[in-house]
Amino acid sequence: MDKTMAGATADKAAVGSGFQSTNERLTLQDKAAILSEALPYMRRYAGSIFVIKYGGHAMGDEAIRRRFAEDVVLLRQVGIRVVVVHGGGPQIGAMLERLKIKSAFVDGLRVTDRETVEIVEMVLSGAINKGLVAAITQAGGMAVGISGKDGGFVEARPLRRKRRDPSSHIEEVLDLGFVGEPARVDPSLLHRFLDAGLIPVVAPIGLGANGETFNINADTMAGAVAAALAAERFMLLTDVDGILDRSGRLIAELDHDQAAAMIADGTIHGGMIPKVETCLQAVENGVSAAVIMNGRVPHAPLLEIFTQSGVGTLIRAQKAEE
Repeated sequence: MDKTMAGATADKAAVGSGFQSTNERLTLQDKAAILSEALPYMRRYAGSIFVIKYGGHAMGDEAIRRRFAEDVVLLRQVGIRVVVVHGGGPQIGAMLERLKIKSAFVDGLRVTDRETVEIVEMVLSGAINKGLVAAITQAGGMAVGISGKDGGFVEARPLRRKRRDPSSHIEEVLDLGFVGEPARVDPSLLHRFLDAGLIPVVAPIGLGANGETFNINADTMAGAVAAALAAERFMLLTDVDGILDRSGRLIAELDHDQAAAMIADGTIHGGMIPKVETCLQAVENGVSAAVIMNGRVPHAPLLEIFTQSGVGTLIRAQKAEE
């Protein structure tokens, strides 16, 4: 046998025997170690309910959406019962601009008239919701797309905000139109889907007492759904890493009182305040813990659940026992 033939035979033998280079073997060992580390958490959370809020500008990235869908399917595969609540602010804004419909914002909230709420529902319950359902289905899961109007499982009421006029100092109630908040959440429909092995994907739309359609902030909707389900985890995927201290360092874990104090002293400020307040309301109302994390980090939900260090900031109702 000549050297060329001998070399080819040796190469085929190496491939057939599963030969890997040193670097490849190390990579496989790392993966095996990760699986070993994850096993106790898989056992712990099997059968638990996790509510994941999927939002932020990362929603428009196809690769991130595909990776998120794969993570959700993996969670369901190991026995975790997952409910996904999604946002869609940038997509709504793009559609309104495309249709040349002007919209105003008051204190960060979009004033939503009857014409606008129809577009909001079309975007949220249509393209975004069904696109995420399709991604989960392609990843091997069984997802069903709904909004709070389906089965009337989220009854909404108008969101009322007060603002003090800077010149007259007179307090006024803002009329935001068809912007709402959950008044009542009936989780029975979601339980039926979860019992059937399905992954509910929820658009943040609610039904008013008189049949009106209300646009609900996705964080608020997800927190209310998590509380109604008494979820083990409420995971808020956003565009930031979590809660930072005054030095800009990520805080791994807080209890309810610590987080409230950080709002009061200004450490938590700006757009992070409503997110933390949503988490605080969730843990006040029966959720075991809430987590704020960066949804752009690859496999952030898996890293949070299945590793000891986790990612993001976890908020509990009270301080964990030492």
